[in-house]
Amino acid sequence: MASAGIVNIRRDVDDKFYRYRMPLLLTKIEGKGNGIKTVVPNMADVARALSRPPTYPTKFFGCELGAQTSSDDKNERYIVNGAHDASRLRELLDVFIDKFVLCRSCKNPETDLVILKSGRNEDVVRDCKACGERTDVDMKHKLVTFILKNPPKNPKKSKKGAKGETNGNGGGVHASAPSVPGNENGGSSGGDSDDELTKKIKAEAAELTTETKLAAQDWSADTSPEAVKARVKALESQVGGLSLAPASGLGDDEGSDDDVNSPYAQFGRWVEENKGEPGVNAVQIYQKAQEFGVEKKHKTVLVLVQALFTEEVVKEINTYKALLAKMVTSEKHQKALLGGIERLVGLTHPELIPSVPKILMALYQIDVLEEDVVTQWGTHVSKKYVDKETSKKVRKASEPFLKWLEDADDDESE
Repeated sequence: MASAGIVNIRRDVDDKFYRYRMPLLLTKIEGKGNGIKTVVPNMADVARALSRPPTYPTKFFGCELGAQTSSDDKNERYIVNGAHDASRLRELLDVFIDKFVLCRSCKNPETDLVILKSGRNEDVVRDCKACGERTDVDMKHKLVTFILKNPPKNPKKSKKGAKGETNGNGGGVHASAPSVPGNENGGSSGGDSDDELTKKIKAEAAELTTETKLAAQDWSADTSPEAVKARVKALESQVGGLSLAPASGLGDDEGSDDDVNSPYAQFGRWVEENKGEPGVNAVQIYQKAQEFGVEKKHKTVLVLVQALFTEEVVKEINTYKALLAKMVTSEKHQKALLGGIERLVGLTHPELIPSVPKILMALYQIDVLEEDVVTQWGTHVSKKYVDKETSKKVRKASEPFLKWLEDADDDESE
């Protein structure tokens, strides 16, 4: 398959932290004269991201363009007759997503296509897993006839015996919702209540004096190596001075991921826009997280990694090691950290995939990754943060580091 960039499923959402992503649709013109045709080489991957059969968007293109289409699921080859440029098909894909994927109520792509039978009548609806609404599709569209003749397969975890739904066995006929980052482990874990955590954080933050804030220091006073070393040490101790209890799960914040004005998105944009600016260091970044009220959330670590790090991530990990040590406080935080690395190297900087062992080693050496957590992560492919293929690539690249951990354990046992 030809390589493609990654875009938001809703291309009208200009937010790099939007969790619903898909490959950018590609086209290839083949043949000439009356035999000219447009091949969509990555239609299978695009459809997989939307959790719809690839025949649906292919047939939709044909309906909209008045063209014949052909689909070969075995070889993943999908063709629209005639010459059509990529930009036109991408526009039509946006229309398909709006009509047959997005929930009409909340505009979330986590929907199942369900065929409802009532006597001789059949209706196709979008069953939203985010808000619970069921919204009709345009039953007059020609694609609906194709869907009814070629119903979507049942998801593995479909609801059985739902009233008014049938697939011949009493269950619903579904096209399952997108398996997307950030929607697999909701809920909150045990531990102190939010009120108790807030009291602890406020009480300890109040103890910070003006002398502990690096912004108040005159860094130009002494530039000798000894003075610089002392200031770096002070930075680490100051970030370390803000005690943070282990975070609970995202809880009610889970749904805020899609909101471009959510605290996470605002924090991410602030970090991305201000990193590298004079006076913006680990302390300021941590305090900004406190301002948004997300400094104890493991999802904040996921956003931080994507916003803060660049292609120089190995060096930057050492620069911000004190900040990472303060914000990565539990196993959930470590998993979010690894998820952020997956997105960083898998989506934003694919050229960094060969450097995954160096990145993991840098994180391991500053004690923000535990051996058990990274070993389990490296041996279990997951679609929580990136698509399955990208997840496989990142974990495959991590094998030298995992082998090093294993050999180190063997040496200690001996």
